Amino acid sequence: MTGSVVELRSVDVHFASGPLWARRRVHAAREVSLGVAAGETLGLVGESGSGKTTTGKVCLGLIRPTTGDVVFDGHPFDYRRRARRGALAAVLQHPQWSLNPRLHVGTSVAEPLVIAGIGGREETRRQTGEMLERVGLQPVLAKRYPHELSGGQRQRVAIARALITHPKFVVFDEAVSALDVSVQAQILNLIRELQAEAGFAALFISHDLAAVRYVADRIVVMYAGEVVESATAETLYGRGRHPYTRGLQAASDLIEDEDARLADASEEIASEGCPLTPRCPIATDLCRTTHPALRPLGDTLVACHHPEGRAGQS
Repeated sequence: MTGSVVELRSVDVHFASGPLWARRRVHAAREVSLGVAAGETLGLVGESGSGKTTTGKVCLGLIRPTTGDVVFDGHPFDYRRRARRGALAAVLQHPQWSLNPRLHVGTSVAEPLVIAGIGGREETRRQTGEMLERVGLQPVLAKRYPHELSGGQRQRVAIARALITHPKFVVFDEAVSALDVSVQAQILNLIRELQAEAGFAALFISHDLAAVRYVADRIVVMYAGEVVESATAETLYGRGRHPYTRGLQAASDLIEDEDARLADASEEIASEGCPLTPRCPIATDLCRTTHPALRPLGDTLVACHHPEGRAGQS
């Protein structure tokens, strides 16, 4: 992880959940370690509740880890908002949730500059027009309201706003999942082009393995708040080593292997041993009693007792 813009080191996140008289502790992230370098896109995949968004919020400083360390640009993360103003940004799934419907598009795009106190009125207007052009929108759209734009145009606006302060790190959280397939491809191409131009580090969070495969350099797979596999995109899609990774690939029709399919997600997460045990097609008694450590296997990190299949058979 040397040279990472953002790095998590053995991060745990605990939440208190439920009514006051029946509080319970939720372990949202467990021993999560990852790093993202300048110009690199790290894909973060997993089902809902796997800890992806929590991990993204920790990277942005929106959640402080219960234990573990967060490093930004080579230094311990400074949680004072003014210390990281303009250096971090996020693009969310539904741009209509983050764009004020009563503000013109240009005002929303310029807002990060105003908050950061960067430039005067004319300079802000100029940068806003240029940024809209960079994301493929005509500057005249700055006078439109969000409801007057298509879903793809609104997401381009959200990307323009995220990048206008030239951040070093950007989190894309399900940034294309609400769009039509043809529009998804356009936005994914746009993200790649902008990153090649600006060189920011990116965390691309998604449950869509096909989208992640297209945009990411490396991929981390999470389940139940834990990293279960980490590899380059080429290695992971060549053959996922963890049963959960292969199950996701089978469910997305990226591989043809009926034996890799996982049991229904309604199955409870195991409290002992491997958390995937109730759903895993190759679970053994060892899996039910002993928690697997994340360990190297070739150029992959995998947390599984049987990464090549039960009894060494793939």
